[in-house]
Amino acid sequence: MSQRDRLARFSRRVLIAAFALIGCHSEESVEHGKGSAAATKPGSNEVGEASWYGPGFQGNETASGETFDQNKMTAAHPTLPMGTTAEVTNLENDKKVEVRINDRGPYEGNRVIDLSREAASRLDMVDDGTSRVRIEAQPQPRTDCGGTSR
Repeated sequence: MSQRDRLARFSRRVLIAAFALIGCHSEESVEHGKGSAAATKPGSNEVGEASWYGPGFQGNETASGETFDQNKMTAAHPTLPMGTTAEVTNLENDKKVEVRINDRGPYEGNRVIDLSREAASRLDMVDDGTSRVRIEAQPQPRTDCGGTSR
């Protein structure tokens, strides 16, 4: 085997190892509206204003391609990957819900998440329309470059 072939094989192994390490994430906390506009990542926390959406969007297609159902435990978030599960805590009454991200938004003000009507109802925030919340995004199963779980 020539020197060039050995170097090519070594380079491929280094690249494969580098790609295998991509996607690792650390715990971090993001306070919405303070400092940078860092994106929330699975495995991190974010605090900010939540709103809810429902009747006017019922039956519309979400960013994930699903049909929106205001009676399901779903939410819209600007950066979390589709399908991410997040625990949302209403900081005004300590009520918690678990939602699945299936849409993009919110698009108004400094809000961090748009909850379905059902999720907002369980957090007792439907009447007020908004509430200060903490979002704890659950880490997704890691996959290697071939797409299989580790």
